[in-house]
Amino acid sequence: QQVEMDFRIMLDSENLDSKAALKHPNNETRLPLITKKISAPMCSEKTGKGLTLPNPWALSAFHWLGSALPLVEGGTPKGPLSLTNPRLILPAAKTALPASPVVSKAAPCPEFPRQHKKSAGAIYGTHSSSKGNTAPLAFSSSMVSTRKSKPEWMYPAQQLESQVHVPAHTQDPCSDWDIAVHHGTVEQEAPGFLALQHHHHSSWGSIVGFLEDTEKLLKDHAVLSATIDGQKLAKIAPDFAFNENPTKSAVLSVIKNQSAVEKILNRAGQRSRGQRGPAVAAAEIRRRRWCYCAGEAAAGSGREQWASGVIGASWRSWHHLARVRSTLREARHRHLENFYSRAKHLAANWNRIRTSRRTIIHIPSLGYSQRIREHIPDLALQQNLQMGRLCDILDANVDVIYICPLALSEEFLQYYHKLLGLQAAVRSGNPEDMGDLQDRFKILTPEAINSFPEHRMCLATLLKYSPRTMQRIRVLIQSRDAYVVGGVPHQDDLAVADVLQVPVLGSELAVAQLYGTKSGSKRIFASAGVPTPPGEWDIRSWEQLLRALSRLVLDNVEVRRWLFKVDDERGGNGTAYCDVISHLECYPWIQREWQRHSPEGWSKSQARELALVKISQELPGLLAQHVQPVNEKRFPTWEKFLQTFLTQGGVIEAFPFSASITNLTVDLLIEPTGEVTMVSSGDQLHTEGPLRSSGTIIPQRSVDPKVLKVLCLKIGEACKSKGVLGYFSVDFVAFSHPQTREQQVWATDLDLCYSDQLALTQLLLYVTDGNLDCGSSRLRGPPGSKGSKSQQIQHEGIKPPAPRSPWCAVASSQLRHSSLSGISYKLLLHTCQARGVGFDLQEKQGTVFVLYEDQKRHRLGMLTIGDDLQGVLLTFARNLFIIHQEISAPNMQGETNFKMAIQDIEAILGVTAENKLKLEEEQPWEADAVKE
Repeated sequence: QQVEMDFRIMLDSENLDSKAALKHPNNETRLPLITKKISAPMCSEKTGKGLTLPNPWALSAFHWLGSALPLVEGGTPKGPLSLTNPRLILPAAKTALPASPVVSKAAPCPEFPRQHKKSAGAIYGTHSSSKGNTAPLAFSSSMVSTRKSKPEWMYPAQQLESQVHVPAHTQDPCSDWDIAVHHGTVEQEAPGFLALQHHHHSSWGSIVGFLEDTEKLLKDHAVLSATIDGQKLAKIAPDFAFNENPTKSAVLSVIKNQSAVEKILNRAGQRSRGQRGPAVAAAEIRRRRWCYCAGEAAAGSGREQWASGVIGASWRSWHHLARVRSTLREARHRHLENFYSRAKHLAANWNRIRTSRRTIIHIPSLGYSQRIREHIPDLALQQNLQMGRLCDILDANVDVIYICPLALSEEFLQYYHKLLGLQAAVRSGNPEDMGDLQDRFKILTPEAINSFPEHRMCLATLLKYSPRTMQRIRVLIQSRDAYVVGGVPHQDDLAVADVLQVPVLGSELAVAQLYGTKSGSKRIFASAGVPTPPGEWDIRSWEQLLRALSRLVLDNVEVRRWLFKVDDERGGNGTAYCDVISHLECYPWIQREWQRHSPEGWSKSQARELALVKISQELPGLLAQHVQPVNEKRFPTWEKFLQTFLTQGGVIEAFPFSASITNLTVDLLIEPTGEVTMVSSGDQLHTEGPLRSSGTIIPQRSVDPKVLKVLCLKIGEACKSKGVLGYFSVDFVAFSHPQTREQQVWATDLDLCYSDQLALTQLLLYVTDGNLDCGSSRLRGPPGSKGSKSQQIQHEGIKPPAPRSPWCAVASSQLRHSSLSGISYKLLLHTCQARGVGFDLQEKQGTVFVLYEDQKRHRLGMLTIGDDLQGVLLTFARNLFIIHQEISAPNMQGETNFKMAIQDIEAILGVTAENKLKLEEEQPWEADAVKE
């Protein structure tokens, strides 16, 4: 009877009354008699001191780096006996710690007004440092930002130093005891976890035991995230004896998002998805068979048949998934092996291929991770901003196959047929010489672009799932040398190349992922030995961020603004900035102490250590209130930005401490033979703020080209040594030191892909038949006079005209205007031509438009060419003004960045006029170019 009762209880483990009968009198564990139950002391007083955060500068005896809850060695007892059990002696308590040279007070947890309730809530970030795995970190609602509306950007050198006092607020410390659980693991470094331990040390053993059982339950059911109410936990945990596990209902009672978690726990087959999925499925199948053999099938046949069906389906699904994963691994391994073998063949034959008839397959794919692609607006359009790649047909031996992520109309295709047909007319200066080059280039759209509307796949993946397009490419490249030039590398670039049996002129995916991040670029720059901004990289935890930023602020007191860049983000979207010194209350004290010591004495003084502590205490509140993300749509608050920053990793970087700053981009090519070549350079335009590039001035004129070439070749050699291949771009910032007035150049970023600037440069060279020498930063082309006039000059013996001054161009692929959708491209081009906006084939100067799509029609590219920088800038701004006038009604101006672009150009014109007066004194290399 007892066996039968035990078995029925096992089948119905949720019944607490039946579970009590399971304890046999002979096997019962007897506990000491406790006459008075000691309840956990609950916090009820309000205090203005807030919660205590861990001090990142001192070694704490309660900082654990072990397993999920490494409070004790071995198992954790629960209940009243936990207070006297010798296993609760902490390992750290047995270690004698050296006396700290600094006596520091506990850092109070920053508290802010709670009027912004929409942004309140726990923020969680999982991280791992280079020294070992650490527990996830939780940020409580006390860090909610009270940031005001977005301030207008001002350079730090233009700002007056201001001291901002953050008022203290009182807060009930009991309100911040929430504990976050991610992937079944409790976040031990969270303020709520530490506060709960501090206030309930007497019952901590039972609380730890309850949390261990909670972790096990959530891991077994593959619950990704949950939030535990610390107050409820402190009340209920002491009620369970050390040999009694809490039930599922007891665990759910302390979980804040109870309904969501309960729904997951009750989902059929959910345990088979947990950490012990296969073992659970096998155990359930064995138990069903035993029940059937024992004669209990009649009592539980319906339930067991249903359970076996669910578990069997899960088991088969798990095995099917394992087979699929194995197949994918084999395919990727095969693709990688073929990539290596074809790369070797390409390198061995490159000198022949580059001078013979060949086909270049351009796939401008943005192969970012899925989480990045999900936040890219108009992903298909963003992958089509490099139509200038078509201009590779400038080389008579090159045919181009351009993979387009959008369906294009006949009118759109006709525009590019006419534009690319200008090649002969450009060379002769006669519009009647325009030819038809449709057999030299093909624009193909994969048929799968509409098959996965919700998956936001990159272009390489869409092409992979487009067999008809792949077959057409195979026919076009049959019996010809061909290779792929991609965009941001992705695994499916290799899959497409393997199907087409062609090499890829690009880096291996693992290399691109390692060195294509913000932190990876810093490793490249360090290897190259080029100047970089003061900063730290591979930041992945809150404590690491505080330590690094505190040191940087203290060691670089002249830097007012600090940048935070997320590793995997691009285009300024993952960037935030903060003027730390302007809001640091202890900064005057630090200045006084710094002046009292010599440079050598300051680095070893206790005052410096104390300064680090003071800064680290102020930073949490300071950052929460004053950090400004660049993309506020993506990151409306510091907390959301910080979550992404710590999850993906990132860098901290100094912003130049100067009012005169220029950003520039240089494109380079590492050929298969290992030769490093500069292929383009340009000074950046910043229509939407100084941290976002929206255009370029080609070639760059802000840095001595000899200095720039040395830096670029060093970076190129470092990239080559790491396995980088193909096209990539490097960003620099140039500025004048405020004290020495000498120009300084820092390398700031590295993109291992084909850039928009390079595509615009290819178009520039195509329509001018010119030549860009990046080593001297000169853009030259043939004389613009007609052939007949040139022959007449030679026949009459007239002295030929002096060579042209170097050309320049202003280009942008980021022009937006919502009213463009109300006018067809054909009408827009006719209107611009009537207003004098066009291109002169004889002079090879003027404006060329770049069209990207013809559905929404709210984006436009524009290239303006001339022989005087001020004139080109004025023409570019005038074109924007004319287009805005023609497409906008007085009462409907539309959403546009035209006005900001014009304002940026006006600012550049002011600087250009000022620099022109000092040209010969400060930049003799450019003065010589102008004289020529």
